[in-house]
Amino acid sequence: MALIRFGGGITEMRGSIAGNTYARNRFGAYSRARTKPVNPRSSRQMGARIAVMYLAEQWRESPMTDVIRTAWETYAGSVNWQNKLGEVTKLTGFNHFIRSNAALVSVNGTLVTAGPLVLGLPPGDPAFVISNVTAAAQTADLAFDDGFDWAGEDDAYFSCQMGQPQNATRNFFNGPWRQCFFIAGNTAVPVTSPQAGLPNIPYTLVEGQKVWWRARIIRADGRVSTHFRCDPTIVAA
Repeated sequence: MALIRFGGGITEMRGSIAGNTYARNRFGAYSRARTKPVNPRSSRQMGARIAVMYLAEQWRESPMTDVIRTAWETYAGSVNWQNKLGEVTKLTGFNHFIRSNAALVSVNGTLVTAGPLVLGLPPGDPAFVISNVTAAAQTADLAFDDGFDWAGEDDAYFSCQMGQPQNATRNFFNGPWRQCFFIAGNTAVPVTSPQAGLPNIPYTLVEGQKVWWRARIIRADGRVSTHFRCDPTIVAA
């Protein structure tokens, strides 16, 4: 791995060119040899690909119309996004349609075709905490701010992902992630925090491992927050 100091003409670089991959970590910019990961063709991977293929086809099929697609484009035009260089950019309406509904598919939600009328992403939850992660029960406790609107909204979700467990000495993690538990909002009886002993842990937990967690909020109109994280946890016995 080579460290890089950029000069005139180029100040940042991300992604791969030829056999080199450029990125940045807390120590600065670096370059490494590009590697092509092995395609595991796992059931999870194939399921995700099929879902995206279905959604891409749905974009052109009934009940989608030009009016509905334009509504998604309007929503997309109001949402700022950051690329790998940290620059503000815009996604397309098609991008947001796929992003929103792929998130809903991951929590067994209902497809949303109508473009969101609220022009902005839901905020993240700074109260998000995972605790009591145990190897014996293979469960975890989830805490969140139950004053957020999603908690009292049908077809809205608080969706969590779990990182692949690491050695306790590791201090940085950025994937891979797997979908784990989620909480559905409820108009009649809003959900409350904390939620204890949640199952659906996708990786086998072993005492002493360190685990990272991230989450996102999915609103009933299809708007999906960016991922937000809590502090990592050490797996108890």
